Amino acid sequence: MQLTEKQVSSCVSQNKNVPALTAALNKVLEKYEINTKERVAGFLAQCGHESAGFTVLQENLNYGAKGLRGVFGKYFPDDATAAKYERKPEMIANRVYGGRMGNGPEASGDGYKYRGRGAIQLTGHDNYAAFAKAIGKDMDETIKYLETIDGAIESACWFWKKNGLNEIADKKDILAMTKRINGGTIGLEDRTKHWNHNLEVL
Repeated sequence: MQLTEKQVSSCVSQNKNVPALTAALNKVLEKYEINTKERVAGFLAQCGHESAGFTVLQENLNYGAKGLRGVFGKYFPDDATAAKYERKPEMIANRVYGGRMGNGPEASGDGYKYRGRGAIQLTGHDNYAAFAKAIGKDMDETIKYLETIDGAIESACWFWKKNGLNEIADKKDILAMTKRINGGTIGLEDRTKHWNHNLEVL
């Protein structure tokens, strides 16, 4: 199933570089069997929501103290700790992601090195390593690749297929799709609106 720029523009209206996005989608969707109307509609709805229309392809960790306490309260249990880290994305990533997902401790810098990248944010050393192995690249090549539109899309496709989302899309179960990606139902209304719209466009 090859997408046209007109279809992509309608499905992902906030993206301003539709030719590049369309080319990237057509390059990798088929490889991961995202090749039916339901699968493509679900992928574009879910990834579009996660990445603000494929425009935010790296995690933004530029939080103020209040934001840190609200989003990452477990890691910033008091105002004094949060104040030390606010507006320092690299330090924040190393604290929040250090010592888990295969990352070394906070001081290793792995948290920032393997921060969320891609249309469905791939995060942590172990996830990067699994994706790198799947596409036949080393870790440094994979980091660079994830920062391109092709890599951002392919990592999302890889996550999608690995987590059985093609089969869920076949059942037209937008709730189950959302839970598999998000772990909950955040943004379900927006995802559902785009899913229904995408099915019409495609």
